[in-house]
Amino acid sequence: MKSTFQKHPVLWIALILVLIAACVWLVRRPSAAPVAVAAPRPLLERKGNRLFVPEDSALRQRLAVATVDDQASVHEVTLPAVVEADPSSVVAILPPTTGRVVELKVRLGDTVRRGQLLATLSSSDYAQAEADLQKARDALALAQLALTRARGVNEAGSNATKDVESAESAVIQQTAELRRAELRLRSLSPADAGGAALATRATGKAAASGGTLLNVMAPVSGVVTTLGTAPGAVVNDATVALMTVSNLEHVWVTANVPENLAGAVAAGQDVAVRLAAYPRQVLSGKVAFVGSVLDADTRRVKARIVFANPTGMFKPNMYASARVAQPQSRAPEVPTSALLMNNDNVSVFVEADPWTFVRRTVELGSEDGERVRIRSGLQSGERVVVRGGVLLND
Repeated sequence: MKSTFQKHPVLWIALILVLIAACVWLVRRPSAAPVAVAAPRPLLERKGNRLFVPEDSALRQRLAVATVDDQASVHEVTLPAVVEADPSSVVAILPPTTGRVVELKVRLGDTVRRGQLLATLSSSDYAQAEADLQKARDALALAQLALTRARGVNEAGSNATKDVESAESAVIQQTAELRRAELRLRSLSPADAGGAALATRATGKAAASGGTLLNVMAPVSGVVTTLGTAPGAVVNDATVALMTVSNLEHVWVTANVPENLAGAVAAGQDVAVRLAAYPRQVLSGKVAFVGSVLDADTRRVKARIVFANPTGMFKPNMYASARVAQPQSRAPEVPTSALLMNNDNVSVFVEADPWTFVRRTVELGSEDGERVRIRSGLQSGERVVVRGGVLLND
């Protein structure tokens, strides 16, 4: 039995046409009107060169504004410094004469006492000086005997007065030669224990080299800060120091002051010194004197601070820093957080009206910690953005 659609194919075609029309109507049906969304209110409004923060802007919670105050704060300058021995307590130990170093009794950094043996030299020059002294003594004794005989013969009437005068002249000349020989020997080997050197008779190695042993003694107490010789070394130049002994009971901390700050540092000024070896310890001192000559290469002048050094804490050539307080006149100051760095200038945002700000270029002065002085561009009493100013920055 056939179905209705099979009996009437026209109905089948009609149904298909109805479905197509329904699909076309659905495609071409007008869409619903869009829902209107309110535009967000801006966080910041520009009015010419002014920036206004609206009342409902989230920026108001992130900005901080403070009043500019005049301050007469003390500016602290930190200067590089170094520990030095007092030159008036530094002694260069020169060899009394040329020769060879037989023994060296000290090492670099050793502490020595006045009169302590430092080195022993074998010196043929000293042996020659001793021989000259002996010759002068013998010649003087012979001249005195000749004078005695000449006077006796003259009293007996057997010679002329000129013979006596000649003998007297010989005694005078030999006396002068003896004094010269004694001074020469004394300059090489002072007789007292506190002198630079003492001599002993040649023995052992010294005798083999034909010289006399010279003991070089410490003229002062201190520390051996330089050493320029060694056992076996030949000393050819008596003007070159064998070593240097420095008395370090008092030392200098020498600060290098730039030329532009030379007028701000003066004798008697308080200084806080910090040694690189003891960074947590601050030592208080005073400027003893400021040099009168500016170094041509570094363009700096030296300021020296004297410190007692009973424990040896200060060691020559230690690095240090010296902090000097520099009084200043009153000037506006702001926190460094208020500054906005541009390409070639520095600016701040100044409050012209409530929550209305204007950018202003300023000239900076000295900076101390988190505060900076303003040379120009701000007046006392004005209000500036001290936090969040970068949010206003274009």
